[in-house]
Amino acid sequence: MATDSLRRRDFIALIAGAAAGWPPAARGQPADKVPRVGVMWHAANEEEEAIYLAALRHGFSALGYVEGRNIRLVNNFAAEVYERFNTNAAELVRLKVDVIVAVTRPAAVAAQRATSTIPIVFVVVPDPIKSKLIDSFARPGKNITGLTNMAVDLAAKRLEVFTEMIPGMSKLALLVNATDPQVARGFVEEIEMASRKLNLTTRPVEIRVPDDIDRAFPVIARERLHGVFAVQDGLFFAERFRIARFALAHRLPTSAPNGEHTAAGHLMSFGPDQPSIFRRAAYYVDKILKGAKPSDLPVEQPTKFDLVINLKTANAIGLKIAAAMLLRADKVIE
Repeated sequence: MATDSLRRRDFIALIAGAAAGWPPAARGQPADKVPRVGVMWHAANEEEEAIYLAALRHGFSALGYVEGRNIRLVNNFAAEVYERFNTNAAELVRLKVDVIVAVTRPAAVAAQRATSTIPIVFVVVPDPIKSKLIDSFARPGKNITGLTNMAVDLAAKRLEVFTEMIPGMSKLALLVNATDPQVARGFVEEIEMASRKLNLTTRPVEIRVPDDIDRAFPVIARERLHGVFAVQDGLFFAERFRIARFALAHRLPTSAPNGEHTAAGHLMSFGPDQPSIFRRAAYYVDKILKGAKPSDLPVEQPTKFDLVINLKTANAIGLKIAAAMLLRADKVIE
């Protein structure tokens, strides 16, 4: 009997020790105590966000979370209609989620407007300080922190690489989303400053809805512009295949902010690995669920940037990419 009692105590101690290492919501709490994470997406549905939603889920899985068991994602979608971000943020506040993950600047602004108490983790916001989301990268302040993709800061470098890839380029179309004028203005200013140093003329082309893309490309071709530079924006990610298709039809080289665009048929991209940013967002949520304050979590900036070239697209538009440029690439799609 003494031996049986000892074994039971050892077993209980073993289970207790193991549970201490589980995420808080996994420690046998009632189902209604499972933390809920509201995620504000910019596209229309899970299918359109599949790449980044899978990355976010992978990030949680790597930390020991099992969706539906010790964490719940409450996804909502704006379908590129910016007014919906406010409605979606208000809905997550009404549901009293434990953390809000806001994807893109408009989502983060709407979330911050909707609540001053629920922690917010923003993802892929180009310039969170200029957007007045945070006080500083080291001490974001308030109830918000997150991960920036430094898209505005990288625009000049991407433009430089694009012009190196296409010698003789002098006139360039700049696709900007006019429904987010603050970000659009930041990109235009940065790129126009860089273009002057490169003896380039840039022509901003304002896009508000997806069908504007269909109307833009005949104008770009008629004006004999030499290429298309798409700024970092959720709309252009959602419509990356459409943009690539029109560019190919008009034999225009395109520069995009990340590899997901290049895989869709754009000629080149230069920027951070965005799926890794979404995986990392799960770490921020985990820290908050374990008691950390968003104001104490520094905003993370990417440190590695990839040059991706789509050689198949280059061949289709009759463009010869120099061997030295191909050697510089982190990835070549053939």
